[in-house]
Amino acid sequence: MSEKREVFRRVETDGPCTAIRELTPDEVIGEAKRIIKARFRRGRRIAQPRDAEDYLILTLGDREQEVFSCLYLDQRHRVISCDLMAFGTLAEARVYPREIVKRAILYNASSIIFAHNHPSGVAEPSKDDEALTRRLSDALRLIDVRVLDHFVVGGGETVTFAERGLL
Repeated sequence: MSEKREVFRRVETDGPCTAIRELTPDEVIGEAKRIIKARFRRGRRIAQPRDAEDYLILTLGDREQEVFSCLYLDQRHRVISCDLMAFGTLAEARVYPREIVKRAILYNASSIIFAHNHPSGVAEPSKDDEALTRRLSDALRLIDVRVLDHFVVGGGETVTFAERGLL
């Protein structure tokens, strides 16, 4: 049996007997989520911001209210922590630069990736998103923390500020 197919099978044991059964679609999705989340344990290296895309879609994409998340990285771009920093309404989340700066100092982060969702399903950054990113970047620059990217997640896809030249 190939490795690819083993993800879709589960081995069950009952005493000396072993049975292999097909997983349900919900079990396959649950297993995929577990694998994606495991990639972002402390110490995992993010070679480029797009390496975080699947995780961000998984953790932010299906939320009913807007949330803002920060992925704190060390000097070698290894994950220190991924924290939800703000919870909001359908259309906005209040983000406080002071709290993000405090956490960056606490973690001794050298870089950061921002991410937030648009519950509307439209991943297009707003003018307010751009203004917030500038404010956060300016604040973090004062403590030598580099902003690598800002993802907007909506409708199962992402738009990144870096790829759009907005950083």
